[in-house]
Amino acid sequence: SRSDDFTVAMETVTAWAWGPLSFLTFLAFLRRHPIRYVLQLIVSLGQLYGDVLYFATEARAGWSHSDPQPLYFWGYFVGLNGVWVLVPVALLVDACRQLAAAQRALDRPRHKAH
Repeated sequence: SRSDDFTVAMETVTAWAWGPLSFLTFLAFLRRHPIRYVLQLIVSLGQLYGDVLYFATEARAGWSHSDPQPLYFWGYFVGLNGVWVLVPVALLVDACRQLAAAQRALDRPRHKAH
């Protein structure tokens, strides 16, 4: 079915791209590598994109893969899956702030010493 093809495609990207990129991001932070916030931005954006596709696909399917009981739907489906939205958003905001601060520092006028 189409939804199975979508899930397989998304999980393939997750396994082959976002997994290794997440590990590289972790290593970059351990080593304080200058590219660490760029990697954080890319991985977080990719995760958020996958989350949006996941929820949008479910919404279009009429939430057919979720138990309609309110506690299950709001607690498990929305609540626990929502963590996978909130964390990437927080990391995106952090990466943008860090990168903007670095750019501001580079854009400051430099005074020549005489």
